[in-house]
Amino acid sequence: MTKKSVKKYTPSTKEKYMCTKHKKYFSDRLTSWRKEIIKSNNESILLNNLDDNVASADIVDQASSQTEKSVELRASNRRRKLVNKIDHALKKLKDGTYGYCEETGEAIGLKRLIARPIATLSIEAQERHEKEEKIFIEN
Repeated sequence: MTKKSVKKYTPSTKEKYMCTKHKKYFSDRLTSWRKEIIKSNNESILLNNLDDNVASADIVDQASSQTEKSVELRASNRRRKLVNKIDHALKKLKDGTYGYCEETGEAIGLKRLIARPIATLSIEAQERHEKEEKIFIEN
């Protein structure tokens, strides 16, 4: 029995936007990404529990260990937030609103979703938000 070369599917603009193939592609991609992040977080927690220089007599070792833990905690929190965004995207896939801008209701676009599968805004809406944020920060 010979193996066929499996061609990796990529959503195309020639297909109907958010057709069954598109939804399956993004669902698989988001689910896989979610599993990777959770695995990474679990490994990080395990490594943090193993490496404990806090009891070390050397104050430099203690400070270094605390800094590393602080950095890892921030990274872990970012990953946890990312998992929440992935869960939100998966929920939107189920209810049929995935791929559409939360602000305008327009299609976000395949290129943007392939680059950032958790995108909730079209490029135009995202740019508007960033401009408003910049104005708010400057004032």
